Amino acid sequence: MKIELLNPYVIKILISLRTEDSISSVSKRIGLSYGWTYKWINELVKEGILKEKWRGVVLQERNKSYQKIMGFIKESLNDVNFYYSALNLFGIDYCFTKTDAVYLWTEGRYNIARYREYYPIFIQIKKKDNDLFVYYCRKLGLKMNSNSGPFYSVEVLDDFKSVKKKDFFVEPLEETIIFMQANIYNFEPALEMIKEMYGKKLDTKYREVN
Repeated sequence: MKIELLNPYVIKILISLRTEDSISSVSKRIGLSYGWTYKWINELVKEGILKEKWRGVVLQERNKSYQKIMGFIKESLNDVNFYYSALNLFGIDYCFTKTDAVYLWTEGRYNIARYREYYPIFIQIKKKDNDLFVYYCRKLGLKMNSNSGPFYSVEVLDDFKSVKKKDFFVEPLEETIIFMQANIYNFEPALEMIKEMYGKKLDTKYREVN
C-alpha cells in the first residue's frame, strides 16, 4: 500500500464510499472537486480497493489494504467527535435534536448529563435514509441506541424540519426552545443563554453565580 494513500482526502473517500458509487456522488458528499476526487479514486482502483464499473466504482471490501485502512479508522477516529464529523460524509438527511440541539444553538456552551462512559448523540433520520444510515454505522463501527460510550440515539421519521448551524443540520431554534421549556429544570441556564444570544423574549430568571 502506497504511503500517499494515507491522507485526509482518501480517508474521507473511504468513509463516504458505498458498495457501488459514482465519482460525482462521492465528490459532492466529501466537498472535494471532481478532479481531485477522480485522482484519488483512480489510485484506489490501482490499489485494488475499488473496481471500475460503467459510470462508477465497486468497493472491494475483502481487499487487505482496504481492511487495514478501515481498521485504522475505527481504532483511531472512533470517538465522540468522529460521530459528529462523519455524519456529513454519509450524504443523508439528518437533524440534531434534544440535548444536541441545545448544544449547537448555545454554540457548545451548554451540555448536560453526558460524559465519556455514556454519551448519547440525539439525531433524527429520515425513513428513506435509514438503511443507508445503518450501513454506514456498521461499516464504521459506530453504535446506535446503546447504553455505554458514545452512540447515536436515533429517531426515524418520515419528515422533519432542519436548519444549518455552522457545519451541521439541527432542528429550528423555536423547537429547541420548546424542548428546553418542557425540561426547564435541566435547561433553564441554557434558556438564559439563548435569550441573550438571540434576543429572545423568554421568561427566564436563572443566572449562574460566579
